Amino acid sequence: MREASRRENRARSLQLVIEIILKHNWMDFKLFFFAHLSFILITFLNNHLCFLSQPSERQIVVGICAMMKKSKSKPMTQILERLCKFDYIDMVIFPEEVILEEPVERWPLCDCLISFHSKGFPLDKAVEYAKLRNPLLINDLNMQYFIQDRREVYRILKEEGIDLPRYAVLNRDPDNPEECSLVEGEDHVEVNGEVFSKPFVEKPVCAEDHNVYIYYPTSAGGGSQRLFRKIGSRSSVYSPETSVRKTGSYIYEEFMPTDGTDVKVYTVGPDYAHAEARKSPALDGKVERDSEGKEIRYPVMLTAMEKLVARKVCLAFKQTVCGFDLLRANGHSFVCDVNGFSFVKNSMKYYDDCAKVLGNLVMRELAPQFHIPWSIPMEAEDIPIVPTTSGTMMELRCVIAIIRHGDRTPKQKMKMEVRHPLFFELFEKYGGYKTGKLKLKKPKQLQEVLDIARLLLLELGQHNDCEIEEKKSKLEQLKTVLEMYGHFSGINRKVQLTYLRNGQPKASSEEEDSKKDGPSLLLVLKWGGELTPAGRVQAEELGRAFRCMYPGGQGDYAGFPGCGLLRLHSTYRHDLKIYASDEGRVQMTAAAFAKGLLALEGELTPILVQMVKSANMNGLLDSDSDSLTDCQQKVKARLHEIMQKNQEFTVEDYQKLAPTGSPSLVNSMKMIENPVATCDKAYALIQSLTSQIRKRLEDPKSADLQLYHSETLELMLQRWSKLERDFRMKNGRYDISKIPDIYDCIKYDSQHNASLSLEDTLELFRLSRALADIVIPQEYGISKAEKLDIAQAYCVPLMKKIQLDLQRTHEDEAVNKLHPLYSRGVMSPGRHVRTRLYFTSESHVHSLLSMFRYGGLLDEEKDQQWKQAMDYLSAVTELNYMTQIVIMLYEDNNKDPSSEERFHVELHFSPGVKGCEDEENVPLGFGFRPASSENEDKKPNQGSLEDLSQDQTDEALPISEPINIQRRSPMVRNRKTGSMEVTGLGQIYYRGAVTARCVKHGYRTNPSHFHFTPAPPLPPPPPPPPHTGSLCSGLFSASALGVSCSAPNLRDYVRTHHHHRKPPLSPGSLPCKIGFEGCSMVPSIFPLETLHNLLSLKQVDEFLNRVCESSSEGHAKTMKGMKGRSSPFFNAGVTKPSETVSDTVFSKGS
Repeated sequence: MREASRRENRARSLQLVIEIILKHNWMDFKLFFFAHLSFILITFLNNHLCFLSQPSERQIVVGICAMMKKSKSKPMTQILERLCKFDYIDMVIFPEEVILEEPVERWPLCDCLISFHSKGFPLDKAVEYAKLRNPLLINDLNMQYFIQDRREVYRILKEEGIDLPRYAVLNRDPDNPEECSLVEGEDHVEVNGEVFSKPFVEKPVCAEDHNVYIYYPTSAGGGSQRLFRKIGSRSSVYSPETSVRKTGSYIYEEFMPTDGTDVKVYTVGPDYAHAEARKSPALDGKVERDSEGKEIRYPVMLTAMEKLVARKVCLAFKQTVCGFDLLRANGHSFVCDVNGFSFVKNSMKYYDDCAKVLGNLVMRELAPQFHIPWSIPMEAEDIPIVPTTSGTMMELRCVIAIIRHGDRTPKQKMKMEVRHPLFFELFEKYGGYKTGKLKLKKPKQLQEVLDIARLLLLELGQHNDCEIEEKKSKLEQLKTVLEMYGHFSGINRKVQLTYLRNGQPKASSEEEDSKKDGPSLLLVLKWGGELTPAGRVQAEELGRAFRCMYPGGQGDYAGFPGCGLLRLHSTYRHDLKIYASDEGRVQMTAAAFAKGLLALEGELTPILVQMVKSANMNGLLDSDSDSLTDCQQKVKARLHEIMQKNQEFTVEDYQKLAPTGSPSLVNSMKMIENPVATCDKAYALIQSLTSQIRKRLEDPKSADLQLYHSETLELMLQRWSKLERDFRMKNGRYDISKIPDIYDCIKYDSQHNASLSLEDTLELFRLSRALADIVIPQEYGISKAEKLDIAQAYCVPLMKKIQLDLQRTHEDEAVNKLHPLYSRGVMSPGRHVRTRLYFTSESHVHSLLSMFRYGGLLDEEKDQQWKQAMDYLSAVTELNYMTQIVIMLYEDNNKDPSSEERFHVELHFSPGVKGCEDEENVPLGFGFRPASSENEDKKPNQGSLEDLSQDQTDEALPISEPINIQRRSPMVRNRKTGSMEVTGLGQIYYRGAVTARCVKHGYRTNPSHFHFTPAPPLPPPPPPPPHTGSLCSGLFSASALGVSCSAPNLRDYVRTHHHHRKPPLSPGSLPCKIGFEGCSMVPSIFPLETLHNLLSLKQVDEFLNRVCESSSEGHAKTMKGMKGRSSPFFNAGVTKPSETVSDTVFSKGS
């Protein structure tokens, strides 16, 4: 029978040649002959040469029916070569000319058919052939029609119970108008009654159309990301267009936050699935390619649930070889696309497996039918590779960082009590009565507030005696602020409304003297506080510098120095999650940091939407500063009382105001001496400042003068005039709560608007800083007990989450781990580092630091290292922008898992951006000292170290020369020892005691990843040499760490905006500091200082347990008191303290 089949194929070929000669002239025949030569040769080789080398038993013919580009591709060739090694299998490839031009009756015969659709393939003919010859189908052909239509794909997935994003179909079909209902809003679309808030995805219903758009909310910057089939190194571009497409049919679906990673799954039968991760094309649109031009992907491990999904997809679509896309979001996995026949590229292990599975499948189905003796070989299961270290070396397992946002414009606030029915209607419309509070940030909501303000001002103008109780000046300010910039953005303005059952409880300078009875609403308008270009540069640079703490941090990867983290992250051994509070400046800081950390390109909006989590976090990073605890109100009242004394501070005042004996606090009190007299001086300087600004406004030369970040002189005058009015109240006393705002404004103008050369700014800066150094930290508690009480009210949810992060690090999670058997070119596929970054505001940073300082983590009297750390923290005057608290967890795989020595924790801290003060005033720390620095003279076992910079993706470019590392540059003299600093010369210096480096093949290992078991702490370092200045601008220099393509544009903007000139300094004005790359308005950041490097995980875990448990009862009482003070509507919908960190929000993948 088999021989008869071969004779029939040869006879058909000969008959075809004779017919061509008879029907066409000789030239046509020659063309046809050469076109079919490959077909004849392949048929001959398959039927004769293979036959001679194989046994005489019946052979099974597997036909490949696909377009030539697919059938001759590298993956197909590799797999067919392996299939040919099966004794009873022959292969025949259908020539493309035969597929396209010949009737199916003349196609070669086969027993098994591998056929799949691609562009230009005649699927109808393939279906016809299958009906005619009835071969075994590897991939069902009829189901391939459905795969070409995304609507059918989603329907089948839904029927099979496979999770997919929430979606709706918009069919623009004139015959079915009921399926074509689209209502577009500012930040949402409504499709057939289903509402999708931005961000959402818009997909063409045709699967062959790859023009998928993602639309972003205005709060994140708006616009859209436009995906397309890869062109060169691009797979998407950002567009400012915010409106959806108006022609064509689309699927609209909920956007799934995947942290910038897509997973592509490839099945070979229902029991085999291979998964690869790649950078999401929507992140920055840049395609990462290897030396062969192939997109870089890395094999990852699937969870048990994901393997079940792969099985379901394979069986539902009847595609043995099938690829589909998986989105991992919020602890779940969703299928978002099914591609049909797909092979993995560039994986020899996959080629082996695929050929083995397909060959066994063919033999299992057809061998019995053709009486071929064959049985499935039984093989031992693959044993996963578990990499271990040797000696006493530890491996970095987790990095947790809590970071304050970057440089911002001054925050401004206005309060007014409102009683007009329109405000109550607005309050009810948006559900304010459920909690007694309402926050309005969306453009539509702010527009409604503006409309009310305009209407009331109009009525006031027409009827002077009308009963509108809102103060005219407040309404005008409300209108002016909401009309600024000519458009709304929820990021930089918001309105808060709070229900007051009996009206405003206490009069202030901002309210009417007469108090009305009955309910009212407290309207709080907040504006300003936007992240500046300088803040964005600071965040990006800090992100780049953060790479140095990871394995291979000083290596070179993809042309970027210090990017061992990039290697770790791009090979999907880095589990990264970024959280931010709901404030725009915090979210943008997080996005800019992520851009620098991961060397991303382009706009921040796509990065923000995909990488930064900020919704539904149950108060993890947000706090309502207008709702103070009882303790905080008492503290503020006591603070105001002490600061209102018109006399020099007495010994009793020192005891009352500085019971902890903090040097920074005591020094500020000594400088102030008399608080009221100091406030008098500050007030006079503010008056002088506003007078100078008014004179500038009257000068015609200053008419068009534009200040930093598009501010005008008029807006600057409004800012200072408001402070002048509010600081000194009607009764002549000073409102101490305005001191932080005054310091905020003078610091901003000294840094960014020094070109105005206003007089006495230096004196105002010094006075306001001294006052702020007392008021700001003491608002978070005066005594240790108060500091702990207030801190617990702020940051217990965050501390619970940190505890969860540390506990889950050593769990055996498959997500974000490479598959060890498929990871070509990766030396430690089992390595896995978890990073959790929390971006928040000053209140959380102060509170968290108070918890570590006063919560009883260690005993200062028994632990010398902790005492030194506490002395250093007590001397820090300000937690400035980009302040960092960093926790690093290491594991020693040689210790028993139950041993307390198995896991080791280090605590590091940086006070953030360098201020305008002289560096001599900055307290001395003891440097960045991971425990490895205590073992400098020990030599590690070279074989146990993996240098990530040596991981070859395919052919990584080698570094031609070793990186030159010196203890100390002869050109640079640093202020202190023991800290890590980067010089403008492009070299990294670890100051003080640092581990010896291993220089090997031009690469160095990073001490922050692997280090020896810690030795006892070092004695305090000797006094530092006299400070003579440093060429180093700070911890992080872009020239040393590499810059993504968009970062220089920011610096150009900053430079051109200020002409990059030092302005002439008037008497008493503040000198500008040189910061990043000489940008005077972008100060550099203080290096990390090690607070402790000898903590065990058990110590930290017990400490977190203790402070969280002790806070539960007190926090519950506080919340109860807050509810009782507000309104009867407040009780509904309030999260219980025990639910602040819920498993539903922070699932296992969090």
